[in-house]
Amino acid sequence: MRLLGVVAVLGWGCGSSPPPAAPTPAPAPPVVVAKRVPIEDSTEPEEGVTIINAHGHMEKEAVEAGLSPHTDELSACYMKNPKLKKWIGGHVLIHWDIKKDGTVSAVKLMGESNLGAWPIEKCLLDVARSAAFGKPIGGDADFTLPLDFTAKASSLPWTEDQALKAVGGQLVKLEKCDQKNGKPRDLTITLYVGPHGKAQSIGFSSDSSEIKDKWAECAEKQAMAWRLPDPRGTVAKLAVKRP
Repeated sequence: MRLLGVVAVLGWGCGSSPPPAAPTPAPAPPVVVAKRVPIEDSTEPEEGVTIINAHGHMEKEAVEAGLSPHTDELSACYMKNPKLKKWIGGHVLIHWDIKKDGTVSAVKLMGESNLGAWPIEKCLLDVARSAAFGKPIGGDADFTLPLDFTAKASSLPWTEDQALKAVGGQLVKLEKCDQKNGKPRDLTITLYVGPHGKAQSIGFSSDSSEIKDKWAECAEKQAMAWRLPDPRGTVAKLAVKRP
């Protein structure tokens, strides 16, 4: 696993304040200065008012202190997983939402994650949820950690069109899981296909929703029963988005 420098490459969620408006030169007419209004404000903004999302940020040292005790655990999720296949590998982007008091309010695998192995993804999420961080500066904050896992064997990537044709109407079978456990929004499914078109491994990610364990376990069971085109002598990897 390559942590990409762990902290050096973290995507910081730290909105910065706009620079102060320049002084109004005389004798030009007075300048209308945009007021800072929290995005939660439901009132209609007046003319000249800019709506912004008031947002804090995490100091680099605070993130490093929270992540450092868990580096080995994150690696172990991949290296020591009993279901690991030699062709499973890819990119994972873990996203934390931190409340102003330091509480972790949400941990997500962002949509660009393409590992495609729920047991490993669940392990990564469990470790990420166990991390503790200091209070953000200036309010609620968020940040991301990219992880890369290198497969020992290659797989054949299928295009988006190939993936949609392969999966077809089988996505509706996931509705059984939605009814019991809620439907994730903006869901991306990453799937490996082996001999005779049999699903080998599946993973989930979303920019909008936390993937619930019970939903994922149900969806994994459903998807592993799908029958897909035979990649003939290799393992194919595909990703499909569900609206």
